[in-house]
Amino acid sequence: MAFGRLPEIDSTRPHPARMWNYWIGGKDYYPIDQEVGEQIAAAFPGVGDIARHSRVCLGRMVRHLVAEEGVRQFIDIGTGLPTHDNTHEVAQRVAPECRVVYVDNDPLVLLHARALLAGRSEGRTDYIECDVRDPGRILAESARTLDFDRPIGLILFGIMGNVIDDDESLAIVRRLVDALPPGSFMAFNDGTGVLDREGREEAIRLAVEQGSTPYVARTPEEIARYFTGLELLEPGIVSTSRWRPEATPFGPPPEVDATCALARKVS
Repeated sequence: MAFGRLPEIDSTRPHPARMWNYWIGGKDYYPIDQEVGEQIAAAFPGVGDIARHSRVCLGRMVRHLVAEEGVRQFIDIGTGLPTHDNTHEVAQRVAPECRVVYVDNDPLVLLHARALLAGRSEGRTDYIECDVRDPGRILAESARTLDFDRPIGLILFGIMGNVIDDDESLAIVRRLVDALPPGSFMAFNDGTGVLDREGREEAIRLAVEQGSTPYVARTPEEIARYFTGLELLEPGIVSTSRWRPEATPFGPPPEVDATCALARKVS
């Protein structure tokens, strides 16, 4: 894949993908991301747990899709900065021939795209610099890498909260899902603010005040609307930490202020 002139990165404003990278212990962020990330964590202490549980939940869903459902193709929208256990790494660890298309609109992610593209030789990874609000372009460019006659895993982790308007966000997801063949899946995860509404709202206020992207925390009932017409896999729509967690002697992990589910497109 050829890269043109890279856009300029504004290191004076925090960015959700970079703050997320800070919360999960990554290294690719600027001082402003750490500064605002710490302010947000002070107001909303659960944000670090959300970030970490979202990452491991993604890995569990991808492994299930590859190992148990036979999925070999993925579109990961709003992928954020590369860290450990990226989608293509998890998928290709199980089936090296897996193909993954990453989509993000952050120039810093573009700078790291060459690392993302270094997947297994048997499979393929690609990167599209695009906003989730342009599903037509995402689908058209994904078709260069993926076969839309075969099942695809659509990953929407922590991205739809950035589309503030409910009708617009639902229409985007419907457009993406409608383009997928039967037997495809949607893996969805987003923040809710059910456990700590005040902390979540203060975190959003702080981020937007410092120039970050606006965000809306939807309830689990509102998030359920994204799955209309799809077949939910067990355990359904649950706290992100509770989606098929690894068994431990201490029982299920505590809930976090994020909701997720994995669903199949039947027809």
